[in-house]
Amino acid sequence: MKYPTRLTLLLLIFLSSYAVASNTQNPWVLTADTQKDYMAPTLANGMIGVRTSSSPLNKEQILLNGVFDKYGTDNVPSFLPALEPLSVDLIIDNQQLTRSKKIQQWQQQLDMQKGMITTDFSFNKVNVKHQLYVLRHLPHNILQTYQIIATDDVDVIVRNSIKTPKELTPTGDSFKVYKRDHVKIPLLVSEATSPSGRTTISAANTYTFDGDAPVISNHNVAKGNNRSEFTISLKKGQTYGFSIISAITSSEHYQDPTNEAERLSIFAGLAGKEQLIAGHEKAWLKLWQGDIEILGDIEAQRDIRFALFNLYSYIRAGTDYSLPPMGLSNIDYYGHIFWDSELWMLPPLMMLQPELARSALEYRFNRLLAAQTNAKAHGFDGAMFPWESDNLGQESTPIWALTGPFEHHITAVIGIAFWNYYLVTQDQQWLSERAYPMLSEVADFWVSRVTENQNGSYNINNVVGADEYAENIDNNAFTNGAAISVLQHAISAAKKLGLKPKPIWEKVASNIVIEKFADGTTKEYTTYDGRIVKQADANLLTFPLGLITDKKIIEQDLNYYTPRFDESGPAMTHSILSIIASKLGQKEKAWRLFQQAYQPNKRPPFGVLAEGAFDNNPYFATAAGGMLQAVLTGFAGLEITESGLIQKTPQLPKHWKKLTIKGVGANKQTIEVK
Repeated sequence: MKYPTRLTLLLLIFLSSYAVASNTQNPWVLTADTQKDYMAPTLANGMIGVRTSSSPLNKEQILLNGVFDKYGTDNVPSFLPALEPLSVDLIIDNQQLTRSKKIQQWQQQLDMQKGMITTDFSFNKVNVKHQLYVLRHLPHNILQTYQIIATDDVDVIVRNSIKTPKELTPTGDSFKVYKRDHVKIPLLVSEATSPSGRTTISAANTYTFDGDAPVISNHNVAKGNNRSEFTISLKKGQTYGFSIISAITSSEHYQDPTNEAERLSIFAGLAGKEQLIAGHEKAWLKLWQGDIEILGDIEAQRDIRFALFNLYSYIRAGTDYSLPPMGLSNIDYYGHIFWDSELWMLPPLMMLQPELARSALEYRFNRLLAAQTNAKAHGFDGAMFPWESDNLGQESTPIWALTGPFEHHITAVIGIAFWNYYLVTQDQQWLSERAYPMLSEVADFWVSRVTENQNGSYNINNVVGADEYAENIDNNAFTNGAAISVLQHAISAAKKLGLKPKPIWEKVASNIVIEKFADGTTKEYTTYDGRIVKQADANLLTFPLGLITDKKIIEQDLNYYTPRFDESGPAMTHSILSIIASKLGQKEKAWRLFQQAYQPNKRPPFGVLAEGAFDNNPYFATAAGGMLQAVLTGFAGLEITESGLIQKTPQLPKHWKKLTIKGVGANKQTIEVK
């Protein structure tokens, strides 16, 4: 078969040309100078996700983590869009910004270090600077700051609306002003209900002004469009600044979400923008203690940091929320939790920010009972986790897909992630209270899931593997390999705790079938005949499972499957291939595969990642996890092992002068590769 690189390389050349042209040399800043072909980045704090827009002062979508309901044609629980309190419009001497095409000098800059995006533009007689912060230290709050600079004498009307998206039903809009001797607190407040009526979503805005506060009026334009408005008159050269502080809550988070949204908005508003920005930047500074620095390749530096920025944005410590494939950027895949979280996104977080990874594992642990119920419903023991997990931990795969009832490797992947977290942190209490209870249930599931053959070996029949093009197959390589690995980890965990593992775990783990071709190449499943593969499957036995260690077989598997991957498949496959090439000492091949892992998926102007080379559905956080693993494990040589997180043989790309990994592991080490 033809090796799929020609089209990919053409995409690499095109995409890298826009990236270099559109960005400055600041490794922390991504810049957009055109609104054409705009694919929006997302600002998020693990609770709220805001997808920005090329349209000045507007946003494409806002998501609030943990809020699900059934709606749409697939009739499964899905992320709900939140109320939208961030819409702003300007009327400049009777010319309305949102209806005009006369916007000039538009530019956006995403500052990853500070977690904020700045939009500058000129319109009519004013220059405008808008800055957006989804506040990292305050999970339910958003800050917008505005500077309006008059280039001539001008009257400006500022309108701010809380809009209700079509998926929600508006149930109440209000405007009020709380007066004290030292302050007046204006509040624009709205609430709405989810399609079933089960959940209430609320939002509240308050306003602060750099100078004298204008009179604010309220206009209920229509049901679900609650608007405030004020007018300022500026002289030529005068600058006027104001801020909008928003809070978004729901009944999933608070018993009384509307009153709490008001309280949180008042709390943040009276803190003032300087204090809010300082707290936000301090929180991001703490996250960036886990960082990847590259000397000698500014584009790769930005790309890698942008991947890390997105993963950090989509999760927060101290919660039990996990990472959907699209993070908090959109509702693709309904916000469900797949294997993407544990296999692809958590390993970089475990290495650089273990507390963030712990939140995702807590999500699974708190839904262990649901997984046990699911196992019983399918006639199995232990815990059987759903392929697509909703907020309750129940199977929510659309009925038309066969992945839900048959992609059982998800259960093994979850157990492996729990063991890996222990290896990184060496937290014995966590092993006892979280990891081992999970691993023992997962091990019991696999013992009940296998079918014993007459020769004493075990098959795992009737599954959908990681290669989802192959449905209802027997002895899928990754499924069987993952089951072997997690059974071995359950045994190791028991021994670490001084417990006696069940003998059946060892018996099954030692005898699960891994199919081979005649020359020893790993066979993806019993009847596999060389057909096109959706994504990495058999190669996963080399990494991350580590079950294949013979370099000859590793290379045979790499060479056999590489030309068989579908070019339109998801991005993360080539990250695995890059890591494997690094393990084989093939630096140039590892670099080329690393480029193929994400460059064709970048979309202008910021380089947000789509799921496939021909898709436009960013941000695909799974791809970010894959490319970061290629850097951390492939290039830097970091691996999670029985001895903990260690550095083996790094394979630095030839044109990189130095690679520095900061904040590695629980001890926050710094590792340099030259």
